[in-house]
Amino acid sequence: QVQLVESGGGLVQAGDSLRLSCAAYGRTLDSHALGWFRQAPGKERAFVASISWSGGSTYYSDSVKGRFTISRDNAKNTVYLQMNSLKPEDTAVYYCAANYGPVLTPGARYWGQGTQVTVSS
Repeated sequence: QVQLVESGGGLVQAGDSLRLSCAAYGRTLDSHALGWFRQAPGKERAFVASISWSGGSTYYSDSVKGRFTISRDNAKNTVYLQMNSLKPEDTAVYYCAANYGPVLTPGARYWGQGTQVTVSS
């Protein structure tokens, strides 16, 4: 059984930065894509960013491209999301997810419990 544990959320002001971390426990996620989704109040869960096992392929939603950077440390079984130039519309619960294969999908097998990010204007 795999457990994903997120950390790093918080309350910041617009323009600030945050780094989210997601550590996987239970097994090594070799050949798994890892990434992040987010859900704002009253909205559906939306894709944010993902990264392949090798780290050679990364994907971003248009809304975060150029501001967020995803990375992973396979030795630590951990994925990171560096969020810069945060905006109030980035406010959401951020969920870490993982699935087998090179691309992360909304139907990912493994999910974290979520971490709240709040950006004040």
